[in-house]
Amino acid sequence: MPNMFDSVAGFGVTLSTMFKRPITEGYPESAAPTAPRYHGRHQLNRYPDGLEKCIGCELCAWACPADAIYVEGGDNTENERYSPGERYGSVYQINYLRCIGCGLCVEACPTRALTMTNEYEMADDNRAGMIYEKDQLLAPLQPGMQAPPHPRAPGATDADYYRGNVNPAPEVS
Repeated sequence: MPNMFDSVAGFGVTLSTMFKRPITEGYPESAAPTAPRYHGRHQLNRYPDGLEKCIGCELCAWACPADAIYVEGGDNTENERYSPGERYGSVYQINYLRCIGCGLCVEACPTRALTMTNEYEMADDNRAGMIYEKDQLLAPLQPGMQAPPHPRAPGATDADYYRGNVNPAPEVS
């Protein structure tokens, strides 16, 4: 049979916490900063001239244990060049309903085209909205970059692109 003092002790805990100031977070208004190496949303990077680093090799898709990445490679032509090499990722999708954020895809990428940002707000009320397409994953164009397709930087070789010794594309008027 329960003791009467047990009930009073329970009410005592309730009364002692009822008048304390609540501990809340102002999340939607002020988001907490993430750790510098936090693994959030993926990003497809670009070279300084604006060409894409992704060569459509599909190694990221093969490395993904959750099968969350889909890549289709396409061939570059001299008239339409999206990356400096022979191929580029014509279709690139990441299904964030499946992604576990492990980063194995980043480790598998031979050109460092795929990295992970600090962005963590990826909620959606639609399942189709959680499948990010290439245009959502591509890094934004910085000043001095030219949107692909365009030719390689004048005089730049494969080794220059590999080492990152590529100057931004000249302004086209």
